[in-house]
Amino acid sequence: MINQTTKDKIENLRKIYAALTKGHEYILHDIAVAEIPEMVYNSNAIENSTLTLEDTEKILTEGIVPKELNTREVYEAKNLATITEQLLQNPNRQLTIELILDWHKLLLTNIDDNIAGRFRSGKEWVRVGNHLGANPMFTVSLIRETVNKYNSDDKLYFLDNIAWFHAEFETIHPFCDGNGRMGRMLINQQLMLQNLPPVIVQNKSKNSDYYPLFNAYPVTMKYDGFTSLFALLLIESLHKRITYLTAKRIIPLSLWAEQNGVKGNAAANKAKRQTIPAFRLREKWMISENYRENIDISDFFHDKKEASNE
Repeated sequence: MINQTTKDKIENLRKIYAALTKGHEYILHDIAVAEIPEMVYNSNAIENSTLTLEDTEKILTEGIVPKELNTREVYEAKNLATITEQLLQNPNRQLTIELILDWHKLLLTNIDDNIAGRFRSGKEWVRVGNHLGANPMFTVSLIRETVNKYNSDDKLYFLDNIAWFHAEFETIHPFCDGNGRMGRMLINQQLMLQNLPPVIVQNKSKNSDYYPLFNAYPVTMKYDGFTSLFALLLIESLHKRITYLTAKRIIPLSLWAEQNGVKGNAAANKAKRQTIPAFRLREKWMISENYRENIDISDFFHDKKEASNE
């Protein structure tokens, strides 16, 4: 589980974010919309889609579909973007079985309509690497129990609850296809119900930061690794939005490091640990040009918020 210091950091950033949100809802919505291609690209790439970020941007923002692209992968990008747009338009929709099935139907539309919008049953076993999904005889009951437990548990820290749900959902693997992308969409649905911004699970670090957690969970039942990962991603997402709303100029982290006498690899490590308010934009680390390490992050953002209101 994450320590109290990290929880306090999230809470401080959450308060700043909440204060900045007032009157800037449309800007925050635009930030999230602008993220859709990155979000879609990363989630599909985790599932081994061959579409690049540039391909995904062309499909979703320019309506350009090069002939050489795989038709299934094009639909995967379009369908996942549609679900993301629905989430942004209605972030208050509660986590229910109906929501999960509605989104799954959209996810597999024009890809495999025979399995779209329904859980596995009968002899529909699934295997991912060395992991076997739950017995299809019990898939529906297991998912219902998982959703009910998530919605009724008010004792767990909210990120622990989201982490537990994600670990359970992916271990059950309730669908014949689309489980990973659905699971990551539900993380953002759960965060947005908490009035928090969505996050992007990064494809580049999946083999070091993400996949190993799935291998460990079924044999240990420990989900604290997911909590730690989601905490870092949430802090980054909060840093990004607060920076957009307060910074005069946003620059590449490498340039910031050069200007402040910080070694590039040291700056990158600080960004990965989120000890500085850096965030990724099109897979490149960015930061406010005026950020200085000797200033507490919360104080820095508070000062910028006050300056922006003058």
